[in-house]
Amino acid sequence: MSLAISFADVSAAAQRLRGVAHCTPVLTSRAVNERTGAQVFFKAENFQRMGAFKFRGAYNALAQMTAAQREKGVLAFSSGNHAQAIALSAQLLGMPSVILMPQDAPAAKIAATRGYQSGHAGSSRSEVVLFDRYTQDREALSRQLADERGLTLIPPYDHPHVMAGQGTAALELVEQVACLPGGGALDVLLVCVGGGGLISGCAVAAKHLVPQIQVYGVEPEAGNDTQRSLAAGHIVHIDTPKTIADGAQTQHSGQLTFPVIQQLVSGVVTVSDEQLIQTMKWCAQRMKIVTEPTGVLAAAALLQGAQGLPDLRGQRVGVVISGGNVDMTRWAQWMA
Repeated sequence: MSLAISFADVSAAAQRLRGVAHCTPVLTSRAVNERTGAQVFFKAENFQRMGAFKFRGAYNALAQMTAAQREKGVLAFSSGNHAQAIALSAQLLGMPSVILMPQDAPAAKIAATRGYQSGHAGSSRSEVVLFDRYTQDREALSRQLADERGLTLIPPYDHPHVMAGQGTAALELVEQVACLPGGGALDVLLVCVGGGGLISGCAVAAKHLVPQIQVYGVEPEAGNDTQRSLAAGHIVHIDTPKTIADGAQTQHSGQLTFPVIQQLVSGVVTVSDEQLIQTMKWCAQRMKIVTEPTGVLAAAALLQGAQGLPDLRGQRVGVVISGGNVDMTRWAQWMA
């Protein structure tokens, strides 16, 4: 089966993002290595522009829009990070943006999105539209807004330009680890899973650069739709999951992302909300970094020994920390 993106797409995305996106650092920890028996390399996307990997895919998508599309503007739906990524990318490109966000999204993410929409050429036609994620269909609302206003919809994950942009995180990670003292080719890559945009792009990049690598996805226990879909052999739809990992509260994988996951990902494991909190605490106490619940899904699977992962002892393991956009009041409560 022909997949939605190839390594050439990821490589082209990397060229578009050069000088715009941050090449985020790779962090290591002797304590983690001792705890897991592996050599672990954390790709710290919480240091990306707007605080998460989502900037990569958003900018790659908007940068390829036509002049006519840019004039009309872009529409996105998101719980926060894709919203901020689209708003910032639109600001950089002088475009209006309309963002559909759930009304219970973290206040910091709503405020940041509105902040990115101000002070540029498209600001007067930019806005955040709030909706109830448990009673309203965000995709139907988005289509309605797009039709009414002539906007171009860029979904959070099921779009080839978004997928290719997200894959640049793994491209960088593989190249960075190869250059580190004691580095080399990664054996395993752990990536969080919501709708599948990040893991599909990362799998395409990683499997091209290191064909023998095993890629594993990590979902919240309450939202394991991709894990169920792999078991069923087709996309499984679930109700909106109740989890603190707001960036992974998706109801199903994408039509474009799921075939990539089926073909290139070795498996998907899950972690609990309590394990996410423990991992955020560990990141703060031992690595001195602020992370969000979705951002530590992959790290939690590693540190908490999620069932379904292979034996990682003696392996070089890449872990994507996907973001750090968290409401600080809630974060402080979790840290207590």
